[in-house]
Amino acid sequence: MRIDILTLFPEMFTPLKTSIIGRAVNSGKLEINVHDIRDYTLDKHKKCDDAPFGGGAGMVMMPQPIADAVKAVDPERQARRIFMSPRGRVFSQDIVLEYAKCDRLLILCGHYEGVDQRVLDLYFDEELSIGDYVLTGGEIPAMAVVDAVSRYVDGVIKSDSLSQESFSAGLLEYPQYTRPQEFMGEKVPEVLTSGNHGEVDKWRLQKSLEITKANRPDLYAKLPEELTSPKPKKSKRGNK
Repeated sequence: MRIDILTLFPEMFTPLKTSIIGRAVNSGKLEINVHDIRDYTLDKHKKCDDAPFGGGAGMVMMPQPIADAVKAVDPERQARRIFMSPRGRVFSQDIVLEYAKCDRLLILCGHYEGVDQRVLDLYFDEELSIGDYVLTGGEIPAMAVVDAVSRYVDGVIKSDSLSQESFSAGLLEYPQYTRPQEFMGEKVPEVLTSGNHGEVDKWRLQKSLEITKANRPDLYAKLPEELTSPKPKKSKRGNK
């Protein structure tokens, strides 16, 4: 997968060069290119924003530098083009899986009071939000999207790790434990050291249900009834 990011602050994306994402880039499994929008402005002072028509506080990003950046980076319109914005549809695991099927993504990071609507209408496919709050710019949201989607690129993370985590089956993940077996008087649940994998699976499912119900009742309400209210097993003994 190739991901291109358009931003006024390319230095903010240094974290993508580290950890799992950094290793994926270095091994060639993933391509991430960060482009400075200022490189495409026609203004000799590298200006990329101006006051909004109609008045109001702050500045608005001008259309010309963004349009020229998009045309240079994705001339044949091969990428899914996304503008990070608090007014977009809210990012979710379903959207992660949707984007993971794309060969290319192009992400625009807004800043200041926003972006000239004309360049969005002409060059972008959609607006995307990471939640119901406002940040100073789209850089942090863009990194969240890149990180979440990159995990599903083939070879970046083992497939079994992806199948047993929060949201993978509509549930939040169960608690995890490692050595030592006792820490500050707290012991690892006995079932996890029993060697009985069937009982471990039952325990993990039950804990996932409890955590989902407590922390995300909206997700819990969408679970199938047989999962949240399993029918008791019938006795094998016959009636006398």
